[in-house]
Amino acid sequence: MLKIHKNYSLKNNTTFGVDIVSSWFTEPETVEELEYGIRHAQERALEYLIIGEGSNLLFTGPYEGMIIHPLLSGIDLLDESETELMVKVGAGVNWDAFVEHCVRHNWYGTENLSLIPGSVGATPVQNIGAYGVEAKDLIEYVEVFNTQKLNVEILSNTACKFAYRDSIFKHIYGEHYIVINVVFNLKKKKNFVLDYGNVKEEFMKFTEQNLANLRQTIISIRENKLPDPEETGNAGSFFKNPVVPMDIFDAIQEKYGSVPNYPAGKGKVKIPAAWLIEKSGWKGKREGDTGCWPKQPLVIVNYGKATGREIFEFSEKIRNSVQSNFDILLEREVTVLH
Repeated sequence: MLKIHKNYSLKNNTTFGVDIVSSWFTEPETVEELEYGIRHAQERALEYLIIGEGSNLLFTGPYEGMIIHPLLSGIDLLDESETELMVKVGAGVNWDAFVEHCVRHNWYGTENLSLIPGSVGATPVQNIGAYGVEAKDLIEYVEVFNTQKLNVEILSNTACKFAYRDSIFKHIYGEHYIVINVVFNLKKKKNFVLDYGNVKEEFMKFTEQNLANLRQTIISIRENKLPDPEETGNAGSFFKNPVVPMDIFDAIQEKYGSVPNYPAGKGKVKIPAAWLIEKSGWKGKREGDTGCWPKQPLVIVNYGKATGREIFEFSEKIRNSVQSNFDILLEREVTVLH
């Protein structure tokens, strides 16, 4: 029987480490238990929320409903050829543990996404990405539980409507889908992506350019810039990198000279949000127990006892400052629940 907890603290279920209470909490390990949990909530007219490892969530107050944390496990090889393979992974599997598994088996594709916190189930929802690779580049299809029909369905890569840190799951017409398994299409032959930031430069310092060393390169780069959530509460990148029209970019470049940017197509460019935040004076700034990480201004941190409300209000000050300076309103990557 599925265990359902009442008045459950979420402090250890989100990487911000904010002590927020959920009225109800449960961790189904099978599809049958997941269905039981959904029915339990629906029959009692409870609002419910599906979470992974809470690495992209900020609660600003108690959650008056049911938190469902699926723990579906398993890494199963479905099919393979000389050059590629299909592997099905349970939504509850830790993402970086899966990346490590891939590297250990010489499966190419996930290595640039090393050390990203969270579960496998969150990867298609957020379309996670780093160092030139996004989840959409690897996902073949997603198995979901339909909370309206109470059955399991398959969504193809196209049906997931992937975009930059976006997918069908983040929109109202996809809210009735719960990810239970993700099927990845990975390569069996060398397929490195090195043309992002200083990845190639650091990778070439190794005497041997293999998969394990590329993973170590990515881990080292991330650890050098980003705080460990186990030590300092954070949710990684708090904001998305904005994509702006050329006229706005040209105006910024005229004022600041060289501006880091990446082509975004259709006459637009992507500007690093971290650069905008730093130029607005927020890098390393701290108010009470909330702050902007000194090595990466895209990360807002909880230095110990910050509340969710304090973190949110700090983030709003950053947004307002960037908008005032650049006429760009940053979009949050973190989901804020009031």
